[in-house]
Amino acid sequence: MTQSSDNAVDAPRRILIVEDHPIFRMGLVDLIEQEPDLCVCGAVEDVDEARQAIGDLAPDLVIVDLSLKQSNGFDLVQTINAEHTSLPVLVLSMHDEQIHAERCLRAGARGYINKKETSESVITAIRHILAGNIFLSASMTATILNKFQKNPARLAGSSLSGLTSRELEVFYMIGRGMTPARIADRLQLSVKTIGTHKERIKEKLGLKNAAELVRYAVLWVEKEGGQGAVPPA
Repeated sequence: MTQSSDNAVDAPRRILIVEDHPIFRMGLVDLIEQEPDLCVCGAVEDVDEARQAIGDLAPDLVIVDLSLKQSNGFDLVQTINAEHTSLPVLVLSMHDEQIHAERCLRAGARGYINKKETSESVITAIRHILAGNIFLSASMTATILNKFQKNPARLAGSSLSGLTSRELEVFYMIGRGMTPARIADRLQLSVKTIGTHKERIKEKLGLKNAAELVRYAVLWVEKEGGQGAVPPA
């Protein structure tokens, strides 16, 4: 806990964790609880529980995993941004930062950190956001600043904003020339499921057929997606 100028002890900042993996969730709780200026006010595993907990527990910050069992963490970020505009969100995920970080910031998140980062980095990210700042890795910050310098309007919106995190991954891999079978193997899904994702992507982007989808995906990877964000399997 921190000491204020009038010698009163400030209460720890309250963190709500939204993470569906029980072992990782427990580890994150233990990590945060070791810090004297932070505490975990709740730990839930899906969007419905998170929305209820936000209303009941009034956290100072929410940590959200993008991949949740029965729901989508990205949708939760958007919901929090719409319903609790002053509540900061840190996205903590295994998804590739180069693909998802900028998209999460557009949706209202205040930071993005990969689960592979060190425990110290997670605590640093939490404190950075609670101080009113945005947190990204140094490499991702440089990438976004470079995009903004080249074309400021690019950050204002994207025709891909309606895609889910999984659909965006599939779209990116299509643009990298990966076959449905290879994408399915990479994401540990069935080829049929990949086909369903492709149909939904076409519908959301207003594309007529598979050929248009491939052309659009390839052009997007070349112009927007960067190189190497999803390394070949």
